[in-house]
Amino acid sequence: MRDTILATAALLGLAACVPETGAEPAPGTIPASLQGQWGLTALDCEGGAAAKGLMTVGATTVSFYESRATLGEVHERDSSRIRATFSFSGEGQTWTSDMILDGQDGGETLIRRTYGNTDLPGPLKYTRCG
Repeated sequence: MRDTILATAALLGLAACVPETGAEPAPGTIPASLQGQWGLTALDCEGGAAAKGLMTVGATTVSFYESRATLGEVHERDSSRIRATFSFSGEGQTWTSDMILDGQDGGETLIRRTYGNTDLPGPLKYTRCG
């Protein structure tokens, strides 16, 4: 009986560590549904020198070809979207910008919008790699 109780407690503890699909993201993190590798083109997902449009989203960082952004103040967040201030660094410079990462099409597409301190022409549409 004691072994059954211990096994059940262990399973419940492990289950608490696994995020549910559609679950509310942990405070101070980018939603799990947005994490992973995203490409502007199919070549970006193949890697190598041609992968200049590859974006890698982690729990608190977003990495690009020549820069990296660290999550700062979160303004809005749900299971498939985040709007937050990010601290960027790259090519010897640092800056902050507000960025929206918006998952669409059942998690296969991500729209990125960046505001302030950017020369991006408008929203960028990424496709999930792999």
